[in-house]
Formats: sequence, structure tokens, C-alpha cells
Amino acid sequence: MTEDMPWVNLTQEEVEELRNKKQELTEYGKEQLRKFMRNQEPYPDEMFEEAERREKSNRVLQRYNDFYNLECSGLPHGTPITPEQQQMITLQSMIDALRCENLNREYNEIAISDIENLIEALYQQSITFLERVRKNNGR
Repeated sequence: MTEDMPWVNLTQEEVEELRNKKQELTEYGKEQLRKFMRNQEPYPDEMFEEAERREKSNRVLQRYNDFYNLECSGLPHGTPITPEQQQMITLQSMIDALRCENLNREYNEIAISDIENLIEALYQQSITFLERVRKNNGR
């Protein structure tokens, strides 16, 4: 697994230990949040599932943006030279972002729903950007 990520200099044991600790902390955090929420008002489990889905989507989008921007910043003038390069950088950034999101388990296949969620998040990001540009240019 670490051969796929040359920017990480960890042994396989260290990677496994980090995966286990991440899983433990995630479960602990979820349980603490549930305890807190139970003391407030009764909320259905679907609310927690939706919040987790949104949180994951936001993390993947941020990682995607980081990978994409890092790749493009190393190119001449900071932009892809051909449409094929832009497509390649886009697809590789998607794979890297989803792989990072799933470091705590074996991840060799990408779920279509993960790709669709990233596409939707990118679409919403573009809408937000266009609205901000329109607002700033309309002053």
C-alpha cells in the first residue's frame, strides 16, 4: 500500500497502527457525539448518517482540491498543457483523495457512489464560486 503513496515514509506496521487508531478514535468520537445528542433532544440515526456522509464528502472534496492544485502548481504556468493532461490530473486526484479517505481499510475498488458524491461536491463548489464572482463583480 505504501508503494502507491511515495510521499508517505511509514512502515507497513506503522500504517496498520495508524489505521487502527483512526478507527478507534472515529468510533469513540461517534459514541461521544451520540451521548451528547441524546442529552439534548431525540434525533433519529438517519441524522447521524447524513452528518457522517456530509463530513466524508467535505473531506474528500478538500483532499481532491489539494491534490489537484498540487499537481497543477508544478506545471508550466500552473495550468495543464492539454485537455488530456487535465483529465489525467483530475482522475488521479480523485483516486488519491478517495484512497486517503479509506486509509483505515484495504481499498482497491472505488464505489460509484463515492465518485458521484465527489462530482456533486465539485458541482456545488463551482456554483458557490460562480455566485461569489457574480456578487463581487456586481458591486
